[in-house]
Amino acid sequence: MSKQWYIIHTYSGHEEKAMRALLDRAKAAGKEDMFDEVLIPKETVVEIVKGQRKTTKRKFFPGYILVRMDLDDETWHIVRGTPKITGFVGGDKKPPAISEEEVARMTQQIQEGAAKPKPKIAFEEGENVRVTSGPFANFSGFIDEVMEDKEKLRVMVHVFGRATPVVLDYTNVEKA
Repeated sequence: MSKQWYIIHTYSGHEEKAMRALLDRAKAAGKEDMFDEVLIPKETVVEIVKGQRKTTKRKFFPGYILVRMDLDDETWHIVRGTPKITGFVGGDKKPPAISEEEVARMTQQIQEGAAKPKPKIAFEEGENVRVTSGPFANFSGFIDEVMEDKEKLRVMVHVFGRATPVVLDYTNVEKA
C-alpha cells in the first residue's frame, strides 16, 4: 500500500497538541512507519502591536491537519482514538485521500507566505486613518488608493486646510 494524504479534523487551537498526540500514539502502537508526515498549514503574517512590527504565524485551516499515512483498520483506530482529534474529513469509515497536487499547492502557499509575510490588517479605499509615524505623525486622513503588492497606501492628509496626497507604508498608519 502506498501512503496517501488525509485531512483530519482537530479541536480548533489544538492542532499542535493533536499532531504530537497522534505521533506518540503511532509510536506506542509500533506503527510509526505507517505515518510519514503531519502538516499544519500556516502562513506568516505581519501585524502592528503597540507600534512595533511583529511577525506571527496564522493557520490556513484552523482545526485541521494533513497526514500522509497508510490507511488500514489499525491506523484508522489510532487516528480516531487520539485525544484532540475528532476524525477524518469526508467520511467516517473510508475517508477519501487528497491528491499530491493539492498538498503541493498548500505547501507552495506556505513557502510563499514565509518568503513574503502578508499584513494582518486590511485597508480599503475611503477608510479614515491616522498616521502613527514619520513627518505626518498624528495627522488624520482618508485612504485614496491601496497598493497591496507594495504594502503602501496613498492617504489624503489634511495639511493647512488642504488635502495632500502622501504615500505611506501599512506600518505607518492605523485605522481611525
